[in-house]
Amino acid sequence: MKNTLVFVPALLAVLLTDCKSANNTQKATAVGVAVGATAGALIGHGKHSVLDALIGGAVGGGAGYLIGRHMDKQAQEIKQAVPDAQVTRVGEGINMTFNSGLLFKINSSVLSEEAKVNLEKVAGIFQKYPDENILVEGHTDDTGTPEYNMDLSKKRAYAVSDYLASKGVSTSRMDIKWYGESQPKVPNDNDANRALNRRVELGIMANDQMKQKAQQGSLN
Repeated sequence: MKNTLVFVPALLAVLLTDCKSANNTQKATAVGVAVGATAGALIGHGKHSVLDALIGGAVGGGAGYLIGRHMDKQAQEIKQAVPDAQVTRVGEGINMTFNSGLLFKINSSVLSEEAKVNLEKVAGIFQKYPDENILVEGHTDDTGTPEYNMDLSKKRAYAVSDYLASKGVSTSRMDIKWYGESQPKVPNDNDANRALNRRVELGIMANDQMKQKAQQGSLN
């Protein structure tokens, strides 16, 4: 997956270099198609529901380019506000991952005070960009029973979404899901990898209003 993500900006650079004579709309369309094609390749890298949602919601073309540019700005703001989180631009959206160790104590779904500070910062950014949907997902490692892990991942996903809602993010924008141990990012074969798999992920993507603005060329 890492190599594919690195390939995206490289491909875009080639397209932009080779399209010097094209107008802005043509460049935007070329870039949007490239992002959509490259992001589509990510589906073959294993089961990952956030990435699938981000890729599946892409519109491509010039509108996709405008949405992507909009997301670039927001992703940078999130990185600056919460440097401990992993923030990755995927296609026309953003994948944000919190290691559960930064949010919760072991076997707990109660947010730490540090987590509340970081989530409040994220909530403030989300309110600046209202034309977006937010997918919130809970995941665990394989320690414990599958039933216990499923329940824990649900509680942690709701702990994050409920706190975002308490800080002004509309619940109508959020879709909450949980997968227990069924979607590891890496094999559960050592403590370091298990820590990576204990996580809450956010998928940030354009809603219908943003897509319409982008298609009309009015998205700033």
